[in-house]
Amino acid sequence: MKKYTLLLVLLFQLANAAEKDSLNTVNPFTKYHSFLEEEDFCDACGCSASGGSMGFASMLNSNFVGIRYFNQQYKSMDGLYSNSPWYKENFNTVQVWGRIPVSAKVQVSALLPYHFHERETATGNKSINGIGDITVLAMYRLYQTHKDSTFLVHTLQLGGGIKAPTGKFNEANSGSINPSFQVGTGSWDYLFATEYVVKRKQFGLNSMLNYVIKTENQKSYRFGNQLNYAGTFFYLYENNSFSIVPQLGFAGEVYESNYQYNQKLRNTNGDILFGKVGFEVGKDRLSFGANAMLPINQNLTGGNVEANYRWSVNFNYSL
Repeated sequence: MKKYTLLLVLLFQLANAAEKDSLNTVNPFTKYHSFLEEEDFCDACGCSASGGSMGFASMLNSNFVGIRYFNQQYKSMDGLYSNSPWYKENFNTVQVWGRIPVSAKVQVSALLPYHFHERETATGNKSINGIGDITVLAMYRLYQTHKDSTFLVHTLQLGGGIKAPTGKFNEANSGSINPSFQVGTGSWDYLFATEYVVKRKQFGLNSMLNYVIKTENQKSYRFGNQLNYAGTFFYLYENNSFSIVPQLGFAGEVYESNYQYNQKLRNTNGDILFGKVGFEVGKDRLSFGANAMLPINQNLTGGNVEANYRWSVNFNYSL
């Protein structure tokens, strides 16, 4: 518990240390949008870390704290036959999140989720809830175009981070059709991320690729490593009173098999591709965002789990 408390204190101190000299403008978002988007640090089926490809940062402001809610809908087959019943699964997460610039080229993002999940079973509905796993990520700007007259503006960032096992892992749920019916993985996981943004005036494309290395928890269970990718087309409109960024793109997740007692578990790997649409609008220091995702193609846990949709809303305050 002491190490988790120390981590939270460190994040609070970073927030208080952030520079605020540029905030006395009519619209702070005209200075702070950096288009770091779509870091996906979720485990299989998006239920034990940060919520699938819903994103890890704001499109409008790079220096913020806020709160976000997102919902994910699944269904799972209970049985081995084609006529076996399907049951609904409803995953809900509320996150406190933020991103703090600690130097000219380094930014630190952090989130603390609270999960409350429900699913149908043959014996009735079941639910779990609790604090999830804290995620901290640092991104370093490796390259950025400096000349305003350049036809295309490029930005390349690299980074890494950790996910701490602050959420509870329930070993009984790991043997179910959807083993990610958890509020935490119970393991320390390591994140490696890269992001590339290219812009032409108000239009741009944000692309990202990251990889999550999972470790074994105290129950001898290990979720499979995960590769995530995304591409988002955006348009930035801004004036002295507000800014808005509509977005359209795709996001995908590829995850390896889970292990228990060093034995590979069948039908725990898979992949999914989503189409997504959303927007973010900011006025003064406040912003509101929303997005929705629908699966285009998927193969989850050998076809025993199907994703229906994901959606989220967030409210942020620019520091």
